[in-house]
Amino acid sequence: MGFADNIRLLPNRTMRSLLISLSHRRSLARLAVRSPLTRPVVARFVAGETLAQALPAVAALKRAGLRTTVDVLGESVTSPEHATAAAGRYLATIAALSERGLDPNVSVKLSQMGLGIDSDLCRANVMRIVEAVRGVSGFIRFDMEDHAWTDATLEVWRAAHDAYPQVGVVIQSALRRSSADVDAIIAAGGHVRLCKGAYDEPSTVAYRTKAAVDANYARLMERLLLSDLHPALATHDPRLIAKAIQIVEREGLGRDRFEFQMLYGIRRDLQRTLLDRGYAVRIYVPYGQEWYPYFMRRLAERPANVGFMLRAIVKEEGRRLRGH
Repeated sequence: MGFADNIRLLPNRTMRSLLISLSHRRSLARLAVRSPLTRPVVARFVAGETLAQALPAVAALKRAGLRTTVDVLGESVTSPEHATAAAGRYLATIAALSERGLDPNVSVKLSQMGLGIDSDLCRANVMRIVEAVRGVSGFIRFDMEDHAWTDATLEVWRAAHDAYPQVGVVIQSALRRSSADVDAIIAAGGHVRLCKGAYDEPSTVAYRTKAAVDANYARLMERLLLSDLHPALATHDPRLIAKAIQIVEREGLGRDRFEFQMLYGIRRDLQRTLLDRGYAVRIYVPYGQEWYPYFMRRLAERPANVGFMLRAIVKEEGRRLRGH
């Protein structure tokens, strides 16, 4: 049994923590990006490295009756120039989506816009994107990163939402503070995407068991469904989806009052089942060359793929060291 097989046998919580830690390793990122053997796994989660590659995937989802939101991958930029360039990629994406009659709906990480460098720089970049989205009557949502970014992300969201109401934000049920955050966003008339959270957070700020995270998700989900603010329920968990449907039917809510959201390439069967039942389903479609951190977080959620990915990387590195 090799290294990759031993890694795969780790307990799920240990595996999750390990993979999230590895998502920050730039040296491993370079190795993974260089290896052609990882591409079949990456392609399952990422629509391409370029806008030209991603657009056909978005169009195919539209033909299938699915809504989309596009994420231009990248986070935690280290220079103003990189942040400005990232904003430019979003402007190009919004223009291309609109020109092709595709949904001009995008998801943005504020660390990619320069939030960790300078808040004014971040806001300037964000407002460029907001204005572009407004110009095509689209929608933009701010992804939530780990807990250290929550207050700053909500602050930028409030300013952007005041300028253009079709600006949403993500809330993570794993965080203990999320109940208060949901109340504040509802009071402001904001649009929430509720997810569980893909970061390895300390117990002081987050629930650490799946049961506690799921229970909080269910509580927040019901509150959002009753708010009449078109929440997005981002989950692949059949039990939580069934709970959402139960609430909708119990309260007599219209199916146009909310939408389910799922990640590109995950649970296509469930996406189709919900669509066939008349529910709106939006797919989160990521693309870009900086796919490694996103990819590692997806692996952390789906440990069955880890063995294949690690064996591919180790094999490719062995070839490189042998000079083949």
